[in-house]
Amino acid sequence: MGQKVAIIGSGPAGCMTACNLSKSFEITLFDKSKPLKTLLPTGGGRCNLAHAEFNFKELAKNYPRGEKFLYSLFSRFGTQETLDFFEKIGIKTYTQENGRIFPVSNSAQDVRNAILSKLHHCKFKEEEIVSIKKLEHGFEVKSTQASYYFDIVVVAIGGKSSYKMLSDLGHTIIEPKPSLVGLVTEPHYKVLQGISLQNVLVKSGKTQIEGDILFTDNGITGPAIFDLSSINARKDLPYEITIDFLNKDIDWQNLFDKNPHKELKNIVSEFLPKAFVNEMLKNIDLTQKGHEIKSNTKVLVNNTIRNFKIKIINTRKNGETVTAGGVLLKEIDSKTLQSRFSNGLYICGEVLDIDGFCGGYNLQNCWSTGYITAIAINCRL
Repeated sequence: MGQKVAIIGSGPAGCMTACNLSKSFEITLFDKSKPLKTLLPTGGGRCNLAHAEFNFKELAKNYPRGEKFLYSLFSRFGTQETLDFFEKIGIKTYTQENGRIFPVSNSAQDVRNAILSKLHHCKFKEEEIVSIKKLEHGFEVKSTQASYYFDIVVVAIGGKSSYKMLSDLGHTIIEPKPSLVGLVTEPHYKVLQGISLQNVLVKSGKTQIEGDILFTDNGITGPAIFDLSSINARKDLPYEITIDFLNKDIDWQNLFDKNPHKELKNIVSEFLPKAFVNEMLKNIDLTQKGHEIKSNTKVLVNNTIRNFKIKIINTRKNGETVTAGGVLLKEIDSKTLQSRFSNGLYICGEVLDIDGFCGGYNLQNCWSTGYITAIAINCRL
């Protein structure tokens, strides 16, 4: 079998593949940018490299697209195996209360350096690949600068690249849509820009998500909204969502009775930011005292705060960190990540039609698919 391997894309999946390939192979990584550049902003620069879910089926539930496909992968290389890998290359980790796992140094740069230190035996070429051609024996890989010949090709170009090289090889591409992205609302609620609310309940159809949100200049963002945007990535726009800003039952009448001389705005502001209250309840006389508040006002306050409807008209431009879409999973062998169309062609990472929620899940996809790709290629020796 062949000994020359091209890895197209030097992001997390491509570099994970390279790290675990036998050194018997001659390995070349191609990328139009610097290796692992996309790793640096992850986790706000801290690199949320995994999530503390160690049951592979439970872990896979965090992927709106790709859950069943990932069973085989995660059962062989899941969260524990990921932590073991990073421990071996010198990255110690810690787990937050919410299950997100970070390097002790809180530095994505440290993670990048540790991975690259294991790839001194590889060649790196800062070239953009424009086509892959299947030959009788191996592949012709053409960049904007030259043509190369390899026995094995791994495509790990991420979710925001051109898929033409793969569609030209016969693969079906599910059109990528923005995921884990802020949402544009109508109206914009720009006056609320910068206000964050914790543990709200966001509803869309049968979907219910608890988490934090943040108002922006033209809509809403935050962890709960990112997860919602992932689930609704293929939902037709516009659509309506409902938000319960309190996400807990309040006995308003009892509260008003206990505060007979306190103004309505100050009573409600015990639970929510005053600027938020002033805007959301601006059509109500907020100077009313507790003993003056009528039942119809109580109903209006409750409905506005606990059943607030917002129209979603778009996603924030260039805001997505992940895309929903990519290579159709039926065309990939889940045990090896090899193309069902081209012997010797492997596809891994976010270029596949796999995407997860916030919290380390998308990097886990890259680590797992990259590792399994490498093991499958090693078996060819």
